[in-house]
Amino acid sequence: MTYCMELNDRICQVAEVDVLSTSTSMATDSLTEEMLRDDLKFYFMSPCEKYRARRQLPWKLAVQILKIFMITLQLILFGLNNQLVVSYKEENLMAFKNLFLKGYRGVDEDDYSTAVYTKHNVYDNLYYVIDQYSQLGNLSVGPVSYAEENGEFLPMVICKESYRRGSVEPSEGSYDIDAQLETVCLTLNPKTAGTSRGNNATFFELDFYRLVDIEITFALKGINLQTVRSHELPDCYKFLVTIVFDNSCHSGKVKITLDFDAVSSVCKNWKISGTAQKSTHYLLLFDGFVIVVCMISAVLCTRSIILAVRLLQRFSRFCLENYDLEVCEDDQREFLNGWYFLVIISDVLTIIGSILKMEIQAKSLTNYDVCSIFLGTSTLLVWVGVIRYLGYFQKYNVLILTMRAALPNVLRFCCCAGMIYLGYTFCGWIVLGPYHEKFEGLSRVAECLFSLVNGDDMFPTFAEFEQKNTMVWLFSRVYLYSFISLFIYMVLSLFIALITDAYETIKGYQTTGFPMTELKRFLTERKEGFPLQGEGGAGAESGETESVHPSVMLCCCKRYNPKHQLQASRVSSRSESSQR
Repeated sequence: MTYCMELNDRICQVAEVDVLSTSTSMATDSLTEEMLRDDLKFYFMSPCEKYRARRQLPWKLAVQILKIFMITLQLILFGLNNQLVVSYKEENLMAFKNLFLKGYRGVDEDDYSTAVYTKHNVYDNLYYVIDQYSQLGNLSVGPVSYAEENGEFLPMVICKESYRRGSVEPSEGSYDIDAQLETVCLTLNPKTAGTSRGNNATFFELDFYRLVDIEITFALKGINLQTVRSHELPDCYKFLVTIVFDNSCHSGKVKITLDFDAVSSVCKNWKISGTAQKSTHYLLLFDGFVIVVCMISAVLCTRSIILAVRLLQRFSRFCLENYDLEVCEDDQREFLNGWYFLVIISDVLTIIGSILKMEIQAKSLTNYDVCSIFLGTSTLLVWVGVIRYLGYFQKYNVLILTMRAALPNVLRFCCCAGMIYLGYTFCGWIVLGPYHEKFEGLSRVAECLFSLVNGDDMFPTFAEFEQKNTMVWLFSRVYLYSFISLFIYMVLSLFIALITDAYETIKGYQTTGFPMTELKRFLTERKEGFPLQGEGGAGAESGETESVHPSVMLCCCKRYNPKHQLQASRVSSRSESSQR
């Protein structure tokens, strides 16, 4: 009898120890779960909510607001300076065309500046260029002169390219052409260019049936003095001017084109009084401060990404260890905030652009185009990033939610519509290209069709087709009517319908509530609908059920684990024995 009582006491002690350890483990798991839930709630709060919850100052928000203001101001200052440079180049190009092209009307044709049709006019224009070049100092009203190198003027170079041998008899329909090209060049000194024509008479004897083109190149130098008014140091420019007499078509029309490459550099000997140098120092300090702010912003966003990854790992580990459940991809994307990556990219572009701008301000670099691309792109991304903070307000978040919901369907739809668009592009180029200037190249065809889709320039496109070829004219009508009807009335309408459908879905969610994911259920502590609790949760006991959105059910599927069920049955049996 005594032995039985001792045995019962030992069994009761073991049961009490098991119950105590089980209750301790459950309390620890409950505490870990609550801590994890609090951290998750805090992570998904807005900056204002974080300040109210833990008095944490919104440093990232303050840095982003400061950065928007500074980057925009930096872009405006650089844009004003770049505008002066662009206007200087454009006006110099116009001045050179009026100086060196005889009979220039001030307006270019499609791909050339002017054209001549007789031999006499070709010689006149060729000699006119040489004469004007030799008298440049007496003609130009701008600060432009001949380029020098090692104390000597760079010469004018005239090269004529022609077939090596050829004879053409159009009346008899016969020709004898050696297709290999040969190039003969002549160099003229700027001071003696006007008197050297007689000494090189044989060079200027042109066989037009063999002539392909004549290329005249020379170098000039100028100074952009208008930047002084904006408190900037003037740049020195080297203009590599090229004039081409194009006879490659041999159609009786010689096209004359003038263009130049402008290379800016630091002036060697300069002296300026006033505030230009002081303003340059202030701009360099401002650009340096912009770089510091962008580096702080990048560090804060990188830190947020690292913290988000760690929090995702905690949540994934918790779900896997306690409930044998993997976090679905939709919930994982909630942690990896794409706005942070966007901000980091904009910061990197701003830092690179600011460094290039500082080099330009210090006259160590003169490439405005590359700098403008970096600064312009970074400013675009910065202003787009502002939408993230507007997304915390329900009424302002419709655009982002609609774009995110409609993007997959829109991309798939665009891929299908793009195939039809490319088919029309190639067809229009090969058939209508010889008869309409808007269809002469693939890029021009694509641009023309895109404008037609948007309802622009429709009637001129129809009217400019000439009726010289009846078959092509009829084909152009069928081509244009079918394209406009298909893309405006069907493709464009379906495109708008996809976006409208996504918008209506988002508006409905904002009224009735968004579908509950497992992460949202965990954050709202709704254990009756949270599948992590298994089938023995509170919801099962009360008999309450909650519908889950199909996408959530497909993404986050519950897993049955016999090991966990066995552990749960042991805990329940031990609890019953302890109560007894």
